Amino acid sequence: MASSNFVDYVKIYCRSGKGGAGSAHFRREKFVPKGGPDGGDGGRGGHVIMRGNAQLWTLLHLRYTKHLFAENGESGGKQGSSGAGGKDIYVDVPLGTLAINPETGETMGEISEDGQEIILIKGGRGGLGNTHFKTSTNQAPRYAQPGEDSQEFYIILELKLLADVGLVGFPNAGKSTLLSVVSAAKPEIADYPFTTLVPNLGIVEYYDYKSFVMADIPGIIEGASEGKGLGLRFLRHIERNSILLFMIPADADDIKKQYNVLLDELEAYNPELLDKERVLAVSKSDMLDAELKKEIKKSLPKLPFIFISSFTGEGIKELKDLLWLKLNNEL
Repeated sequence: MASSNFVDYVKIYCRSGKGGAGSAHFRREKFVPKGGPDGGDGGRGGHVIMRGNAQLWTLLHLRYTKHLFAENGESGGKQGSSGAGGKDIYVDVPLGTLAINPETGETMGEISEDGQEIILIKGGRGGLGNTHFKTSTNQAPRYAQPGEDSQEFYIILELKLLADVGLVGFPNAGKSTLLSVVSAAKPEIADYPFTTLVPNLGIVEYYDYKSFVMADIPGIIEGASEGKGLGLRFLRHIERNSILLFMIPADADDIKKQYNVLLDELEAYNPELLDKERVLAVSKSDMLDAELKKEIKKSLPKLPFIFISSFTGEGIKELKDLLWLKLNNEL
């Protein structure tokens, strides 16, 4: 999929429907010269509702949507008839989408399941008809309640990808190549930095029809948490991953130093990311012999690690085993 087709942030002006006015009608029939009040209630204004759709993975369909207006409720009528409620307007979004109030920064709702619905802006309540105001001392109230006003403001929709395993590493660490080997995903791969400009998701098949989801996040550089490179825009996608798979190539000058730089960037962005399970994969290991691997092991950071090569397939099965055990708390 082209990079321009991945949209993970939109800002939309939304307005709920206004409530319909109650009716101040009186019963007027032949032989009933002084019929009492029979005004019906106004209908509720339409809500603005966010709804989860598992078939979507981006906010692309909302890129050019500038306004979302729900319908107003209709006024009440005679003979106690209530006005029709305004039609709700639904905003279908991929799983992992948050709705945020841009003025307060408050999260209004978060979609995590298919079909889940969250009312972002409630429609105005319909006004009560004059029948509700009849009392023993006021048999003919000539007033009814107006409908409640609509609400309108901007809403930010922000997507955070839902994946079990997130790939973390510098550009050209081999993340996209690994994803293409272990899943059916076909990310763009080339020998230059920032080949991956958008996150890619792949389903990794395991034994007995089991599977888990892996996300290739665009490469992080030193200073990404301060807005350098592409990292800041996509760091939020790592927040939803259960496991962070750090990938550092075997030809790196100092593997431990690169790992610490990546860790520092994650901590600067969100310290809670350090609470996630971590695994280290030393990629491009087909260029190493047994003696070099033994030497490198001595300087690796203290966390589960494995030497892999997406080119030869070395360590791929063992990596999938390790990730599966971690995901299911069996390790």
